[in-house]
Amino acid sequence: MSKVVTTYHQRVAREKRAQIVTAATALFLELGYDRTSLARIAERSGVSRATLFKQFPSKAALFDAIVTESWSTADEEEPPPAGNLVEGLGIIGRRYAELLGRAQMADLFRIVIAELPRFPELAHAQFSQGKMPYFESVRSYLLAEHEAGTVRVEDVDLAATQFLGMISNYVFWPALLVPGWEVSADRVAEVVDEAVRTFAARYAVPEPGTSNRRRS
Repeated sequence: MSKVVTTYHQRVAREKRAQIVTAATALFLELGYDRTSLARIAERSGVSRATLFKQFPSKAALFDAIVTESWSTADEEEPPPAGNLVEGLGIIGRRYAELLGRAQMADLFRIVIAELPRFPELAHAQFSQGKMPYFESVRSYLLAEHEAGTVRVEDVDLAATQFLGMISNYVFWPALLVPGWEVSADRVAEVVDEAVRTFAARYAVPEPGTSNRRRS
């Protein structure tokens, strides 16, 4: 098989996979996880049942794909290099705000919340395969900054939670719970900048020649 033909088939497979994930997400929201069958998803997405089962042998595998798609980024969320805390946190904060602003992220949380009483495994999948890998990337960045001597962080888990929470509590949770809640791009940028400044004020190691008062 030629390279051109192989590339074509790979592109078609990616497109069909995206169609399936989109259709499944919409049906899980409309009908609930339990009432949505793989056959119905195949019909909604416009693919054959054989194609769907080849990609996703079970609803659990399909939900895992929704989690992965919701938390994925084009650059695979590589942490910025350590050495410039304000610049690095700014990059991470903007990435996080963009991620939370996606429609599929809100849809994922709505599915998990609605199905939590009957399908707690969905919440576990969302947490372990989506939230935690992302959190670990932020945690790794803060550890690198700590080792570089730019910050003094005794509890890196708490510090990462604080930084991400300052962003999500403004740009995501109200939008998930309050109909019509919208945050402008300028306001999002302001929220991220304030989160960076607040974090730096608490944890950054003062540069030589500046005040060395202990932050509390």
